[in-house]
Amino acid sequence: MSKVFITSALPYANGPCHLGHLRSTYIPADIYARYNRMKGRDVLFVCATDEHGTPIAVRAEQEGKQPIEVAGRYYEMIKKDLDACSISLDNFSRTTDPKHYEISQNFFLKLYEKGYIYEKIIKQPYCKECARFLPDRYVEGKCPNCGGEARGDHCETCGRHLEPTQVIEPTCLICKSTPEIRESKQYFFELSKFQDELNEWIQSNDQLPPNVKNYALQWLKEGLKDWILTRDMEWGIPVPLEDAEGKIIYVWGEAFLGYISSAAQWSEKTGKPWEDYWNDKAVHFIGKDIIYHHSIFWPALLMAYGCKLPYTIIAGEYLSLEGMKMSTSKNWVIWASDFLETFDSDTLRYYLIANAPLTRDTDFSWEDFQRRVNDELADVLGNFLHRTFTFTTRFFDGKIPEPSDFDEYDKEFESKIKALPEIVGNYIEKFKFREGLIEITKLAKYGNKYFNDKEPWKTVKTDKKTAGNCLYLSNQLAKTMAVTLIPYMPVKTLEIFKTLNMNSDINWDNAADFIPSGHELGEANPIFLKVEDDVIKNEKQELYKNLKDVETMKDEISIDDFAAMDLRVGKVVGAENVKKSDNLLKLMVDIGEKQLQVVAGVAKKYSPEEVLNRTVIVLVNLPPAKLFGIKSEGMLLATDNNMSLLTVEDADIGEKIK
Repeated sequence: MSKVFITSALPYANGPCHLGHLRSTYIPADIYARYNRMKGRDVLFVCATDEHGTPIAVRAEQEGKQPIEVAGRYYEMIKKDLDACSISLDNFSRTTDPKHYEISQNFFLKLYEKGYIYEKIIKQPYCKECARFLPDRYVEGKCPNCGGEARGDHCETCGRHLEPTQVIEPTCLICKSTPEIRESKQYFFELSKFQDELNEWIQSNDQLPPNVKNYALQWLKEGLKDWILTRDMEWGIPVPLEDAEGKIIYVWGEAFLGYISSAAQWSEKTGKPWEDYWNDKAVHFIGKDIIYHHSIFWPALLMAYGCKLPYTIIAGEYLSLEGMKMSTSKNWVIWASDFLETFDSDTLRYYLIANAPLTRDTDFSWEDFQRRVNDELADVLGNFLHRTFTFTTRFFDGKIPEPSDFDEYDKEFESKIKALPEIVGNYIEKFKFREGLIEITKLAKYGNKYFNDKEPWKTVKTDKKTAGNCLYLSNQLAKTMAVTLIPYMPVKTLEIFKTLNMNSDINWDNAADFIPSGHELGEANPIFLKVEDDVIKNEKQELYKNLKDVETMKDEISIDDFAAMDLRVGKVVGAENVKKSDNLLKLMVDIGEKQLQVVAGVAKKYSPEEVLNRTVIVLVNLPPAKLFGIKSEGMLLATDNNMSLLTVEDADIGEKIK
C-alpha cells in the first residue's frame, strides 16, 4: 500500500480561522487526504499551531499574560474551527509541545555540527529601559523610503521589507523609549550555499505548480543571502549551545519542523514510523504568502540535514471579500465560527472550491455565494436527488427498479455515470479540485435533462419499463455522485447515503458499481436548501457595519499611494442588467488598448441604456474579482451617496488620469 504524508501550513496562534485560511490551505488539503484514503492509500495528514514569534510575545505583554496563555487560547479556537469544517487531520499538535522542542533543537545542532550554521556579530536596537535587544516587531517608527508608519520588519504604508536598524525615529513598542544600537552575536544559516542545488530542484521538479515554481525562480534570480536563524528573546525555543544564553531559534527556523514533530507525536500514539510516509510522498498545502519560505528556506534546510525533499508544494492564492482585500485588523473578514452560526460547513466547502481554481486569486461575495448555493446545490444537485428519491418511493415502493433493455439515451447516460469517478479522480490527483467538482455538477445537470426528457411521471402509467430504466439509472447517478462528493462535502453526503440506505465507507475504485435492483431506499428529505434573500441581506449588513466602524482610508496618503492607482478614461460600449441583482450592471468599457468587463453597483441609478456611451473614469489595475459569478476587471468611479458616475470631457479614450 502506497503512503502519503500530507501537511497544511501551520496556522499562527494569534487568531481564529477565517475563510481565506480555509480556502487556500485546509479545505484543499482535506479533499486530497479524503480522496487518497478512499483510494486505499495509507495517509498521514498532520498540522500544528505555530506558537512562537514576536506577535504572540507582543500581545502577551500588552495583555499582561504569558505567551503560552495567548497561544493556548487560540490553539483551542483554531482546533474548534478546523473540526467544525470537517478537516480530517490525523494529528493536530502545537509547536510548544516538548516533542517539537526536542526535534527542533536536535535539527539545529546537526546543522551546526555539519558547518551550515555560523556565528556573526550584527547591530541591533537595544532598549535600556526594558534591558533587552528588540526583535523586529518590537520596533516602531518611520519608513526610510516613504516616511510612512513602519515596524522593524516592514513599512505599513509602502510595504517594503525593512531591518530594525533602518527604521527612522525608532521607539520601543512596549515602553516607547528610543532604543540605541548595540552589537549582538547571532547565528546564520548558509542559505547561499544552496543556490544552485535549489535552482536545479525547482527547475527539474515537474510536480511543482507554476505559481510556486515561478515565484521561487524569481526569488533565486535575485541571489540568495545567508539567513539569520536566531533572535534575542525569551519566548521561543532556546538555541542548544553553551554560549547562546538568551537566544532562541527564529520562528521560521523551527516552525517547518512542526510538520515533523506533529507526525512524530502521531507515531508515538500509533506505533507507526512517520518516516515511511515522508519518504514515500510528502505534499505541502500552503497559502500564497509563504511560498518562498516553503520553496526556498525549507528545502535548503532539508538539503543541509540530508532529508528527502517534498513531492510537491500546493499554494492557494488569496481570497478577497466583497471586492476588497481582507483585513483582520479592520475586521473586514468573515470568521469561520461566525459563518457556521448560520450556514453548514459543506456549503462553505463547496463555494470556496467551486468559485475559482486554487492557483488564482478569487473573491467571496455574499450574493454570489447565495447564487451558487441556490442555482447549483439546490436547483441542480438537490433537485436531481430529491426527484430521483421521491419518484422511486412513489412509483416503485421505494425500491430500485429492475432495468429492461436500454435505448441509446439510457446507454449514453450509463456510460457517463460509470466514467465519472475516474474523471474526478484524475483531477484530484492533479490537485485540480475545482475542475473535479465541476464535472460532478455538469453530470447532475445532464441527469436533470435526462430525467425531464424521459418524463417518468408520465411513462410510469403507459410504459413502466421506460420509467423503470430512468429511475434505475438516476439512482445509480445519485450513488456515484455521493461517492465522488465525499472528499468535497463529507457531511452532506452522509445524508445522501442515509436516503440510499447504504454505508458511506466505499472505496473510490468501487464508486461506479451499481446498486442492485430491489434495494430499498430510506426516507427522502431535501438535501440542499435555498438561501433566502433576507438571510444574505442580514449577513451583508453585519459585515458592512465593520467597514463603517473602522477608518477605511487614512486622512493622508503618500504620492506613491496615488501613483499606484492606474486611472483611465473609458467609454461604456456595452451594458446589461445582472440577473437576480437589483444593484449590478455588467458593462464593457473601452480604455483604448483593450476592453474591460466591469460589474458596477449603479443599477439603481442608471438603466443599461442610460449608461451606454458615457465617458467614465476606470481604475484598471485591480485584481479581477467575481460578483454574481461574473468576472469584473476594474472599478468605475462614482459618488458615495447616490452612485453618480464621474465623467470627463475633452479627453481621449484610454488617457491616464494624473
